Parts: sequence; C-alpha cells; structure tokens
Amino acid sequence: MLTEAGKALQHHGYNVFHELSQARAVISELQGLKRGTLKIGALLTVVNYLLPPTVMGFHNRYPNVELSVLGMRTGDIYNGLLQNELDLGIVFLPMEHEELETIPLYKEYLALAVSVDHSLAQASFVTLDILKETPSVLLPNSYFLRQVINEQCRSLAFTPQPVMEMTTMESIITMVGRGVGVTVLPKGYLDYIDHPQIRTIPIQNPVLTTQIGVVYRKNKHLCAASRVFMEQLVSTVKNKNFL
Repeated sequence: MLTEAGKALQHHGYNVFHELSQARAVISELQGLKRGTLKIGALLTVVNYLLPPTVMGFHNRYPNVELSVLGMRTGDIYNGLLQNELDLGIVFLPMEHEELETIPLYKEYLALAVSVDHSLAQASFVTLDILKETPSVLLPNSYFLRQVINEQCRSLAFTPQPVMEMTTMESIITMVGRGVGVTVLPKGYLDYIDHPQIRTIPIQNPVLTTQIGVVYRKNKHLCAASRVFMEQLVSTVKNKNFL
C-alpha cells in the first residue's frame, strides 16, 4: 500500500510526466506531424467497425506518427486519460469529470441477437421483456452496456437473470450461435460481424440506445495529431451514416 508520502509523490510524478508529454506534443506539432505519438483508448464495441477507416486515413496522411489504438473498457479509458496514459478516448457518454472534455459522435442502437434456428429468428421486432421470458447470455454487471440493460429492465419491473455471463462479445456471440441463449449488443457491431449463425432483431418499447463520443483532458495540449484524428473520426461517422 502507498504511504501518504508515496501518494503525494505519485501525484506530482503524474504532473511531471504530463508536462514533459505536453512539451513533446508542442515540439511535434511545430515539426508538422513529421513525427510523434498518439495513443487512443477505444471501446471494444467500436474498435472493429468504426476505427479501421479512421486509422488507415490518418496513417496514410501521417505515416511517421506512431499511432496506438487500444481496445479497453470505459472505466480503464477514464483512468488512462486522467493519468495521462492516453491522448484520446472513444467511450460511452456521459463521462463526467472536471478535467475531461467530451464531444458526442453518434447514437448507438442496441438490438437482440438470436441463433438462426431460434423461435424468435423470424420476428420483425421484440420488446425488452423478452429477457424475462427467454434464457440469455450477457456481459457482467460491471460493464456499461449491462448497466444500460439493467436500468431499462428495472423500469419494466424485472431484473435480467442470464444463464451465463461472459466478458467478451466474441464469446457471447459464440454461445448465442450455439443456442445457449439470446443477447443484447450494439446493432453496429452485430451488423459488422454479420455472423452466419446469428439473426439481429430490433428492440422496441423501449428502444435502447447509448451515446458514443470522444473524450480528452481539458488541460492537455490538444496537438495537431489529436485534432486531425478527431476530424478523420467525424468524417468516418458521417460516411457510415451514423449521424
């Protein structure tokens, strides 16, 4: 355990490294993005289908900028930004902190995923109380998406009781494809993977949505690399008709 002295040193140490990184960012910008680094933490739900066009576009324009994109959970992105380990985050909003600035990108719809031979596979839509009647495979309660689902279910006077909880969407999809249960995941992700054993069904009454956005430190120099990447990201969102 850190002593009080250790905690004080840790706090000032973060500030020292923060100032050094700011100096490097300014120098890199003066060099016209000919070199430098950009480290981004992104939700696992968007790493596959949203970021590749943005990353490729950025790399083609600035091949000498070292770009790192890490698939992370919302809480880890939050901590990474506050500890100056990340330059940008792509997260579920809201993400509130006095030192963080957020920019909304698009609204993400959640949908039901079932196996192709499930009795619901041909349904045109379902209501959320399907989770009260049907075995499900969901993310654990500590995940933001699960918390969104739980909150909406509570408004319908029930709590989802999945037969299985798993921490990755890939493993959940595998279980759904094998008929273990249904699940609720972002429609954009389900459309992207286009799994041959999975059918995606809209959820109505209520419609489930989340907000995806970019977050960064307010007091951190927003270098040219960060600004250009965000511009490229907004362009990707528009081209994919998320807005």
